[in-house]
Parts: sequence; structure tokens; C-alpha cells
Amino acid sequence: MQLLLILLTYAVFFTLLIAPLLQMCLGAFQGGWSSALASLSRPEALHALGVTAAVVAVVTVLNAIFGVWLSIVLVRGNWMSGLARRLLNAIIDLPFAVSPIIGGFMIVLLLGPQTVIGTLFADMGFQIVYAFPGMVLATLFVTFPLLIREVIPVLQEIGTQQEEAASTLGAYDWTTFWKVTWPSIRWGVIYGIVLTVARSLGEFGAILVVSGNIMNKTQTATTLVYQDVENFNIAAASSLALVLVCSSIILLLVMEWAKRHAGRKGVH
Repeated sequence: MQLLLILLTYAVFFTLLIAPLLQMCLGAFQGGWSSALASLSRPEALHALGVTAAVVAVVTVLNAIFGVWLSIVLVRGNWMSGLARRLLNAIIDLPFAVSPIIGGFMIVLLLGPQTVIGTLFADMGFQIVYAFPGMVLATLFVTFPLLIREVIPVLQEIGTQQEEAASTLGAYDWTTFWKVTWPSIRWGVIYGIVLTVARSLGEFGAILVVSGNIMNKTQTATTLVYQDVENFNIAAASSLALVLVCSSIILLLVMEWAKRHAGRKGVH
């Protein structure tokens, strides 16, 4: 029975992961290396990869700053009532319960060109929906809980004794954070950042709704893959998808390295 379960696991793993990856490689290189490079060097592909990199960079920085800050507020904010803390936790976890497409649609309903807020920003020359800011907001909505849910357990585990001791000795809050809190949470932050980057790279639903998928303007790598598939350009779609898959694999290796390093730190 145990052998059967192991074989079944390997069969599912091969069917859902290995076989599609092999088919993707065959599709990407069916015309040779030159064909794959030509697909990746298309102006629309280069632009889509550039937009994806920009969105990932901005979202990662914002998540790192506000995610760490909000984690500290949730764990160390004694001034917060229990109801406020539970409500904030529920809001943070909302992207886990809501489809990314619904999240993108909510942004359109709130900040779209036909809304009061969207019109106000448009009059100031600042477009949100169907532009780069909306894509950042949509990706933030999807990825915001990832770093926070990695940092909060670490903050709860280390407690407050060292921070209180530093404050007693006269250290400012900023000094206490950098000298005491940050060394304890940095590997949790790194792990959360890697998760954020991986999730941002693969985001599709919310981006598709908010961006409008405008070629050479608001098109990302994932939406370009979708467009290539719709146009039956399977070789080009496979080439671009393979780049995203390889990037995700590299990020998974980084996550495993971060977990092992954090584990060794915990032992010592």
C-alpha cells in the first residue's frame, strides 16, 4: 500500500509538473535556439518583461517597508484594541479569500476612469487604472499578506525582553529596531520578499483586469503569454513562459537556502 501511494505521488508530480514543463521546453525550442531568442527579443516581449520587472521591483519595496511596519504594529501595538487587531488581521488576509480577478475589479470600481476618484486623479494628469499605478496596486493587493504572515510569527517568538532592555538602556526606537529587532526578523523578511517576488512574477488575473492588457504600454509577461496562446503563437508563448518558470525555480532555490540558513541561526 505504501509503495502504491509513493508511485501515485510520483505519477501526479510527473503529470502536473514535469510533463507540462517538458512540453513547454519542446514548444519553446521547436524552431531551435534562434527561434526562441527571436520570440524573446520581440519588442512587445522585451517591453512586457520590462514592465513585469518594474512592477515586481516597486511592489517588493513597498511590501518590505509597509509589511515590516504593519507586522510590528500588529504584534507590538499594545495601544490597539482586540477588535481593531482582529479587524486588521481580517483585512490583511482578504486576498487569500478573494479571487485576484475580483480584487482587480474592485480597484477598477474604486479608481477607474468613470469613478469620482479616478476622474479627480485624471484631471491632475495621473491615471491609475489602465496604467502602471493600477498594476502596482493590483499586485500589492495579491501579495500584501505574504511578507506579513512570515514576519509576525518571528516577532511573537522572540518576545519583547531584548527590545525592552534596549529601551531601558536609553536606545531610541529606531536604534532598537536596527540593533535588536531587525537581526531577529531579517530571515523572515527575506523569505517573505522571495515569496512576494515569485507571486508578483506570476500574477495574471488582477493585472489583466486593471491593466487592460495594452501592448507596449500595460502588458506584462503573463498577459503576453495569454495573448500569444489566444493567437495560437504557441512557440512564442512557450519561450516567454519558460523564462518565468526558470525565474520561479531560482526563487524556490533561494527560499530553500533562506530556510536552511534561518534554521541554522535558530539552532545557534
